[in-house]
Amino acid sequence: MTSFKVKGSQFLLNDKPFRIISGALHYFRVVPEYWRDRLLKMKACGCNTVETYVAWNVHEPEEGKFEFGGIADVTAFVELAGELGLHVIVRPSPYICAEWEFGGLPAWLLKDSEMQLRCSDPKFLAKVDAYYDVLLPKFVPLLCTNGGPIIAMQVENEYGSYGNDKAYLNYLRDGMIDRGIDVLLFTSDGPTDEMLQGGTLPDVLATVNFGSRSEESFAKFREYRPDEPLMCMEFWNGWFDHWMEEHHTRDGEDAARVLDDMLGAGASVNFYMFHGGTNFGFYSGANHIKTYEPTVTSYDYDAPLSERGDLTAKYEAFREVISKHEGEPECALPDPLPVKEYGEVEMTERADLFAQLGKLSQPVRRVTPEPMEKLGQNYGFILYSTHVTGPRRGQELHIQDVRDRALVFLDGSYIGAIERWDVRPLKLDVPAGGARLDILVENMGRVNYGPLLRDHKGITEGVRLDNQFQYGWDIYPLPLDSLDGLEFGAATAAQHADTAGEKPAFYRGFFEAEEAADTFLRLEGWTKGVAYVNGFNLGRYWERGPQKSLYVPGPLLRKGTNEIVLFELHGTEQLSVRLEDKPDLGTEAAVDQSILNFTGE
Repeated sequence: MTSFKVKGSQFLLNDKPFRIISGALHYFRVVPEYWRDRLLKMKACGCNTVETYVAWNVHEPEEGKFEFGGIADVTAFVELAGELGLHVIVRPSPYICAEWEFGGLPAWLLKDSEMQLRCSDPKFLAKVDAYYDVLLPKFVPLLCTNGGPIIAMQVENEYGSYGNDKAYLNYLRDGMIDRGIDVLLFTSDGPTDEMLQGGTLPDVLATVNFGSRSEESFAKFREYRPDEPLMCMEFWNGWFDHWMEEHHTRDGEDAARVLDDMLGAGASVNFYMFHGGTNFGFYSGANHIKTYEPTVTSYDYDAPLSERGDLTAKYEAFREVISKHEGEPECALPDPLPVKEYGEVEMTERADLFAQLGKLSQPVRRVTPEPMEKLGQNYGFILYSTHVTGPRRGQELHIQDVRDRALVFLDGSYIGAIERWDVRPLKLDVPAGGARLDILVENMGRVNYGPLLRDHKGITEGVRLDNQFQYGWDIYPLPLDSLDGLEFGAATAAQHADTAGEKPAFYRGFFEAEEAADTFLRLEGWTKGVAYVNGFNLGRYWERGPQKSLYVPGPLLRKGTNEIVLFELHGTEQLSVRLEDKPDLGTEAAVDQSILNFTGE
């Protein structure tokens, strides 16, 4: 058993003063085969603790059906960290933000339009209880009070940025205690009056999150907690990227100076992120401050360890500062992981989406278009089809509302795209006999932060031609969690030029690997879509950038023949991709320092 507690302004580990030097690493963003590598590199930098969120939507993807295997095996991750000599901080609050889809909340919560999120609505609390009844007992044997590595757990995440329902916070706290969680509990919020007022509990340790101006941030914290330990639970040493922006970076020496200030003030710290990893599949989230901003697939975050776990200049700068205050770390670095350029891969096969609908989905008939969640779908795409009468000339097609990007087809011909962040109607001419109208909508990630969390996907209200709503729809859910039923044909260059146009299609190619090593899938000439390697969904790509290549962890490959499948929405200039040994995250831009202060001042 280990004792970890607060006494005055200090943390005590087995009754001795202890400073937390922690790094954030989310097990669900790293393939399990690489957990050890990343944890050892963290320890070799001088960290004594690892922190992770717990993503509810990873563990309960469908209501009542739980997943704790593979990349979702959180107990194995915690056990491994303990074996390597690291303490663990777990943040299992129902909501995690984290630039993760819906802030970690499961999409099926949105099926009930009346349920209120992140408050003491009994409907919401009942769902949390059912989840915690399964999740929290898994952590009890891993608590330091039971001989495990977990020293602290979070009650809720940055709740003061969202609400002020203290009954909700108390309910979560009491629920954790009632289920056997007897380690130190804490909250984390930005260092502002409203956030510290709304997100904290008087009898629970409070911590603050920021990336700069540490003296000012801790001073605000001290106004509310004059005697508690100073702890920056999220030290933002980098930042994340949205599509259609530049790749954010932060100077390592600048971040190291802030770290030096914090440690010099006697504070504890958790690097957010120490290793970012990847938003595999459809799990990248989105922001909506002034407009909808979807997050890219990479969660490199310009962190001390890159997306594939390489040491960076920031890593070295942080190691130097930590050594100055805590002494040289004794842990050696693990051997480097292999990375390889496999070269060009021809995409020799093709399957058109519209020809494959019956193999991917069974349609449901509805009077009006309904969002994914009403049909029991969480992620991917959804296709709405109807017959439009004619003749009509020069009418405007309106989608009310599109979530998030719609491709419109009339009798199989591409008309245009309607995008949530730049909504514009499309002009339509319908022949006298009428026409089939198809609208393919892509879910690009639910909002993960702020007041607009309730983010249904697909078409939320209806489709109009001018002011006339169109009724009677066949709806095809396309979660694309399995592509096993697809039937591919040849994709020769001549045939492709004749038939491609702006038609969504699946493209497949194969390559041989003598060894399985990390690589990066470069998609030069391709427009927008989703990439799969050996059936694993790597995530989204888009020519608008900034990200130009997708990370392929070596454990996803096998010696011998490997398969690549792209679901391309628009078309491609060439029928090949490249597997390179270096990433391309796009044109770099320095992080706006006002963001790092949380207040935006």
